[in-house]
Amino acid sequence: MRRSNKSTQGKTRSTPPRHNLDFSPAELRVLRGLKTPAGVQRFLDELPYNLGYTARSPKRVLRERTASCLEGGVFAAAALRVLGFPPLIFDLEAEQDTDHVVAIFKVRGHWGAAAKSNFSGCRYREPVYRTLRELAMSYFNTYFNLRFERTLRRYSRPVNLARFDHLNWMTTEKPVWFIAEHLCEIPHISLLTSRMKKNLTRLDPRSVRAEMVDHKKK
Repeated sequence: MRRSNKSTQGKTRSTPPRHNLDFSPAELRVLRGLKTPAGVQRFLDELPYNLGYTARSPKRVLRERTASCLEGGVFAAAALRVLGFPPLIFDLEAEQDTDHVVAIFKVRGHWGAAAKSNFSGCRYREPVYRTLRELAMSYFNTYFNLRFERTLRRYSRPVNLARFDHLNWMTTEKPVWFIAEHLCEIPHISLLTSRMKKNLTRLDPRSVRAEMVDHKKK
């Protein structure tokens, strides 16, 4: 029986069948040792950001200790699953910029997120957001391209990665591009009106400097 404490009470949990985990005992110890969504985020923050065009599974991220945005989001979903949450992600879609894959979780009816990013502000969110739109909009102000344009435009509905269990998405040695392809195919919901888009300002230099602390370049 899982021990209950303040960090776990009220969360929406869905413990997967044992055969769906497919991690080694040592890997499970690492993942269970993260304990909370914030612990998952701390683990991601300690990994070097991967600038390569790869799609490692969570098992490979654990072994190779590096992750991109996609890899980090998928890893976080797997880690959260081990901790008892459903393995959910959603996609933040941008214009003139790259999309962002975020693992999402719910505690006491409110959404939070864990993510890997090359930008400071596109990572963890406390579970305080009542809707997914609120959660998506929390990324808006610091989601920008290298011309300092605010680029976030749309978000997807949650995707439960359990739909890919038959492809062993958590532990396969093969790339998990099928997850990225699925995100490209599903509908996204607009965050801004046309008039809003026309009136957007660029991010100011001070905010840019703050967001690019430890930014990794190719």
